[in-house]
Amino acid sequence: MEIYNDSDNDRYTAFANPCRRKIIGLLKWQGLSVSEISSFFDISQPSISRHLEILRNAKIVIGRRRGNQIIYFLNLTVMEEIRFELLDLFSTGGEAHEPV
Repeated sequence: MEIYNDSDNDRYTAFANPCRRKIIGLLKWQGLSVSEISSFFDISQPSISRHLEILRNAKIVIGRRRGNQIIYFLNLTVMEEIRFELLDLFSTGGEAHEPV
């Protein structure tokens, strides 16, 4: 059983930053552009773009081109995998939870 891999490291590193966690929360219900996301922060748009790049590399968010903008969405498949990993981590019954 593989306990650790680079993909997991990217995911958990991405979650380690409070700014990126807030971006994830903003994308929970809808897709947003960089400028829309930036309006919720007191940091520069290039900084938001860098956070989005880290989230993209971890496959937590995906971007879709709409005209001259990229709209960012949560990658629900990866979020579901993370959810099950966390359930397994905190499970007390010793049983692994498998995705359905």
